Amino acid sequence: MTPSRMWSATILTLFPEMFPGTLAHSLAGKALNEGLWSLDLIQIRDFATDKHRSVDDTCFGGGAGMVLRPDIVDAALDRVISREKGKRRPLIYLTPRGKPLDQTMVRRYALSTPGLILLCGRYEGIDNRVIEAWGEKAEMEEISIGDFVLSGGEIAAMTLLDACIRLLPGVIGKEESAVHESFELGLLEYPQYTRPQVWKNRVVPEVLLSGDHKKIAAWRHQEALRITQIRRPDLWRRYLEEMEKKK
Repeated sequence: MTPSRMWSATILTLFPEMFPGTLAHSLAGKALNEGLWSLDLIQIRDFATDKHRSVDDTCFGGGAGMVLRPDIVDAALDRVISREKGKRRPLIYLTPRGKPLDQTMVRRYALSTPGLILLCGRYEGIDNRVIEAWGEKAEMEEISIGDFVLSGGEIAAMTLLDACIRLLPGVIGKEESAVHESFELGLLEYPQYTRPQVWKNRVVPEVLLSGDHKKIAAWRHQEALRITQIRRPDLWRRYLEEMEKKK
């Protein structure tokens, strides 16, 4: 991957010191050091206009918590988007009310875009008017990493970036290893084993010691089917629907 095509991430946040965080370690950190992707941090508070650098205010209609002001978030987004050249990177707002993130989306972001622009909310979130405005202006997507609430979008942004970065060319040594992981084939991953062959009276399944790659592949597929059916009925139904379409 040449520098001109480097996959790049821009994070808009009130806490830039949280980054790169976990992304500085393991595969993502190594890839960052090798120039396979880049990270740019934008402090939203830099766009505040008063002497106290205020970025939030109380909710109209009452209620607990504060809301990030639309004028300040808009100014920060405008600064980033105005610098975009060529193919624009997707703009994503991390929020619990967003569309659930899945591996299909991750693959698209990692392999079909030049990178991502991620907006991290805080407090009670962001004034909905700026979400509407940038949805119209730049097709901003609202993405959730799960049905739970975090203190802010930063950890969600790290999660999304980690999922994307590991799919970039050159990041994982054996590219086929990513193909058989959970969700890549619409199923949860099969069980994995290593040495010792016997541990606390528990033995490795005999088929994995057979050297018969066809039988091993069949066993792994059946295990993936079994585990998915038990643990994720939603994925199992979707898998069956996809299989039916292919008939």
